[in-house]
Amino acid sequence: MLRKILVVFATIIAIPFVVALFVQKDYSVTRTITIDKPIFEVFNYVKHLKNQDNFSKWAQMDPDMVKTYRGTDATVGFVSAWASENPDVGVGEQEIIAIDEGKRIDFELRFISPFEATEPAYMSTAAVNANQTKVDWGFSGHFAYPTNLMFLFIDFETMIGADLQQGLESLKVVLEK
Repeated sequence: MLRKILVVFATIIAIPFVVALFVQKDYSVTRTITIDKPIFEVFNYVKHLKNQDNFSKWAQMDPDMVKTYRGTDATVGFVSAWASENPDVGVGEQEIIAIDEGKRIDFELRFISPFEATEPAYMSTAAVNANQTKVDWGFSGHFAYPTNLMFLFIDFETMIGADLQQGLESLKVVLEK
């Protein structure tokens, strides 16, 4: 009888670990908006990380957040760091790791707390016409086994996508005024 109970108990514990073997580990989110400004104006604005304070949802979640900077903004190697007691903001930093002038800026996001992770993100611009620019904001992430089980309960693509879209809509307002 004890042996049967142990087998049932072990099976119940093993099921999530087996399921996690078949659950995705990576996600990627991109949102897009068209801004009624020429590409050079839009790109020159978004390549400055400090400007994210004016449009990023995450930068605006905690007005008491401590921000520090290292390097020259809008250049490779510039780091924008934040520290907040708000668990939805946490502690981390982002670094510009590549710039394709007028086209794309790549960041490395390093989250320190409430969880540790290093993830890539980017913003890209493309001319729709002389006075309109398409902006893409993308973010991707990875959850190692067995934490990838969270994908069964939380839709990260929708959740992060909504935050990116809100930021892009704020960016449009800021640049078009």
